[in-house]
Amino acid sequence: MRNRIFSLLLLMFGLIQFGQTLAASDPNDTPGSKDPDIFSRMPGFRISSYEALEFDRYEFKTGSAKTEKVEGRRTFVAYTAKGGISHPSGLQVIRNYVNAAKAIGGSQVFEYEDGGTQYSTIRIIKEDSEVWVEVSGANNGMYNVQLVKKQLMKQEVVANADVLSRGIKETGRVAVYGIYFDTGKADLKPASDPTLAEIVKMLKADANLKIYVVGHTDNAGQFANNVKLSQDRAASVANALVSKHGIAAARLTPFGAGPTSPILSNKTDEGKAKNRRVELVGQ
Repeated sequence: MRNRIFSLLLLMFGLIQFGQTLAASDPNDTPGSKDPDIFSRMPGFRISSYEALEFDRYEFKTGSAKTEKVEGRRTFVAYTAKGGISHPSGLQVIRNYVNAAKAIGGSQVFEYEDGGTQYSTIRIIKEDSEVWVEVSGANNGMYNVQLVKKQLMKQEVVANADVLSRGIKETGRVAVYGIYFDTGKADLKPASDPTLAEIVKMLKADANLKIYVVGHTDNAGQFANNVKLSQDRAASVANALVSKHGIAAARLTPFGAGPTSPILSNKTDEGKAKNRRVELVGQ
């Protein structure tokens, strides 16, 4: 009875303790092995096989006839149930990992069954890294995790006030990178402060300049949601310039363009990263 209750609680709450294991290191684990940094394991399981490669490639299934080859640091972990616990189903295992990923902004890309084994492909974008995960499990007390962490293109150069001003004067608009939000959210992150300071410097140098603050997204997700998200992000930038830096609200008009004005193809991660931006457009 205790095992049945424990399994039900596990199914309800999922693997929500990211960045830590649910128990201390297990002496039954394969020597030198550990859980992936962003996931804990299902309680009652040990690591039976482990491999960590600094650079490798894995092909993740993203649709019935589609795959995505992802390169980066690859970690493979095979888990086996210890004695005395009720074995969770393969579906229960992958649901726990999907729920855990969603708790930090990740999403399930594809789910399928093959030969009695349940599979889930998961994608998580955090800061400048992208993590792809495949979780697979059957109803046999074993499951596997394939994880590849790749680095996204970093924006090394943050435009200064002179560059921003020149862009608006020459082309009427300038793309601004270095303004950061969590995935799917519109709250400005503290790392945005240096870029906001340059925008303020530009506006203070030209008291007559009025701008549209235009939010842009990539094409992931529903169109209406992206338009709203881009509008909310543009408004967050404008509000910060007014409330924290004393810029007159009449000089700023926020607008959300969603995914309608990409500057690169959304078919690549680098293109999507470039398309997620804020633009300043002269009025």
